[in-house]
Amino acid sequence: MAKRGKAGKSDRSTAGVVEVPAGSRPDGPVAGVYSVDTGHCELVADPDNSNGWLLKINGVMSSHIDLADPLFLDFEYMRWIAALVESKWPPEARPKLRALHLGGGACSMARRFHAAYPDARQVVVELDGKLAEYVRGWFDLPRAPLLRIRVGEARQVTESLTPQTRDLIIRDVFAGAFTPRALTTREFNDHADKVLAPGGLYVVNSGDAPDLKNAREDAATIADTFEHTMIIADPAMLKGRRYGNMVMAGSHEPFGDDPGLARTLLGGAVPAHIWDDAQVRAFAAGAKIRRDPAEAAPAAPPAEPAPAG
Repeated sequence: MAKRGKAGKSDRSTAGVVEVPAGSRPDGPVAGVYSVDTGHCELVADPDNSNGWLLKINGVMSSHIDLADPLFLDFEYMRWIAALVESKWPPEARPKLRALHLGGGACSMARRFHAAYPDARQVVVELDGKLAEYVRGWFDLPRAPLLRIRVGEARQVTESLTPQTRDLIIRDVFAGAFTPRALTTREFNDHADKVLAPGGLYVVNSGDAPDLKNAREDAATIADTFEHTMIIADPAMLKGRRYGNMVMAGSHEPFGDDPGLARTLLGGAVPAHIWDDAQVRAFAAGAKIRRDPAEAAPAAPPAEPAPAG
């Protein structure tokens, strides 16, 4: 789920589906509705930005790309993630960041990090192979090994990775309004934790309604996995006054107190606040920690016959 500023409404287009020959890749963005493996996607020229394009997947706003400025992020929650990551790893130090993006869309965040961290090595996991082909053809994405798009299911891919090979994992996968449950459990968090190198950062985009039940369970599960946590969100979302996004993060290293990060978050179009570990754990207190479904219990062995007597 993605929102542009405070609007972010989802809608469906009445335009016809663009027919693209099998195996071909478009040469640059062309507005229209395209058939993809998981349904349809729509590419829309941004009416407010002559260089901008909006991507909707099955009617839901997914991504925004500015062709002229890869550092520009239109969605506030993505700006919050970028601010957090760049606070931990200042781009001017040119760290060779190793990032795993669970959820692809138009690869907006990976494109941003390539511009900020030219030496980064990134993998984007996208379930929809046809969408991945389109995105490669529409937008100026860096090539492998700088940016690889791996088609597959996010959990299966994460479980297949070598331990301690990523500095950053971003979970931004949605099926409708919420993240698939298999990507929100304690067991999945354990897999992500194993893949992270020491000092690594796990970041999730958690969407929720005003009751905040989903956000509290997400926070509780992340806090049960990682020693240190934080939440970034705007005050209305933190108070349960609207539907929207929270950015949550977990690490085994303290996040520290970066006044520059706080200023950056407050200075955005939608000012955001930071909750530290104590506030996150208070917010999550009493919430259910999500677990994978229990496997069926093994059948009890047959009872031995009583001895003859």
